[in-house]
Amino acid sequence: MNKGLEKVLIKADRVSVHGGHSGQFCQHASDKLEEIVQAYITQGFRWAGITEHIPPASDAMRYPDEKQAGLSADFLQERFAEYFRLGRELQQKYREQIELFLAFEIEHYPGSETHVEALIEQYQPDYLVGSLHHVGKTGIDYSHELFQQALQEAGSMTQLYCDYFDAQFDMLQKFKPSVVGHFDLIRIYDQDYLKTLKQDAVQERITRNLDFIAENRLILDFNLRGFDKAMEQYPSLSIIKQALQKNIALVPGDDSHGVSSVGRNYDQGLTVLSNLGATLDWQKPNLMQY
Repeated sequence: MNKGLEKVLIKADRVSVHGGHSGQFCQHASDKLEEIVQAYITQGFRWAGITEHIPPASDAMRYPDEKQAGLSADFLQERFAEYFRLGRELQQKYREQIELFLAFEIEHYPGSETHVEALIEQYQPDYLVGSLHHVGKTGIDYSHELFQQALQEAGSMTQLYCDYFDAQFDMLQKFKPSVVGHFDLIRIYDQDYLKTLKQDAVQERITRNLDFIAENRLILDFNLRGFDKAMEQYPSLSIIKQALQKNIALVPGDDSHGVSSVGRNYDQGLTVLSNLGATLDWQKPNLMQY
């Protein structure tokens, strides 16, 4: 048996701490939510977190594809309510086949805190995925053009990373999300990200944020979507090594945006973690108390 095949056969439960975006409730996803749940079951997932994006706090903070589709913030709020209604129904319908968690992926930008708090109170999710898709009010992962706008506003790549990790730290302190989504997403359009991550000011912030995650026993989303972009997974290897030294749990998140991406890159991700000596006995998210 060759080494490549041995890596594929690494034994571990299939789980996803961050996934389940569907075309029903997300403009940049595809397929129905129930079809995605069924795909998790077909692939033998032990448990999965369905973690749809929250609706925007205002029309101004809609994603570009939501604006292009003419979807108002009010409509997106109503659609999110249907997401939660259906998600709870699917939890019960498939409870004998898979343990489903119904969560959501929060945003963090100026003015979002009160909005997130209201959504938590209204829907009482099982847990939160704390993610950043903006620096200030500018999106950083939707397109190269928007990333360049954020870069210009920051003044330098190093400052953009610092602003990102400072905003992330603010989010961590305010919400203590059970799962920290794609920790270093800021590098998505930075071809020299390995160099930028090594900058002293950036490293100081990474260490500070990881220390907070460790102290509060939060989970780092081992996000497999990065492989789709001919990159590393999120977080980058250097950050994973730091996290493991701090005994931070890394748990796979397929960040699925349709049936075709359920479980995608899973074996590749297991190989990375196994080679680093990380535990494959996955920590479950801390469920919120109400």
